[in-house]
Amino acid sequence: MPPKQRKIAVMGFRAVGKSSLTIQFVEGQFVDSYDPTIENTFSKVFKFSGQDYQLQLVDTAGQDEYSIFPQSYSMNIDGYVLVYSVNNEKSFEVIKVIHEKILDMTGKAQVPLVVVGNKTDLTMERIISPEQGKKLADSWNAAFLEASAKQNRQVSDIFGKIIYEIEKAEGNIKEKGGCSIS
Repeated sequence: MPPKQRKIAVMGFRAVGKSSLTIQFVEGQFVDSYDPTIENTFSKVFKFSGQDYQLQLVDTAGQDEYSIFPQSYSMNIDGYVLVYSVNNEKSFEVIKVIHEKILDMTGKAQVPLVVVGNKTDLTMERIISPEQGKKLADSWNAAFLEASAKQNRQVSDIFGKIIYEIEKAEGNIKEKGGCSIS
């Protein structure tokens, strides 16, 4: 079977580690030098559930609450990875604004989404608890995980999760049935 093409936008406030996560995933190395990204697209073939995916990862420029949301980030994008830094309250607030803008631009009530708390290696500086991140993701019906680009912790899981969310949204994955008690 030919690989499925999927385009994923990695978004968040500046310096939260969007590029570090992307480069760690694609090239298997941690890039420490912080060079603000204009916008880069990376490509990687990734196997998920026995299917190859040709991923186009759009590593976007850091956004803040006043950034104009580029139209291109709502077109032909299959899923979104919204990254905040666990040691930066502002970055956590900014992904809420980005999420609003995505929904506005796409006109959808929900999009395939993974919320990522990055920089878990900075344990002493943590401000945002895992519970806060999970609660926010749950409120959006999104997947959630924490990662460390530096330690390559849960980095490929982010992209496995976003593929899962995209496939689920496209109706290719049946939810595991049964009752849910909330």
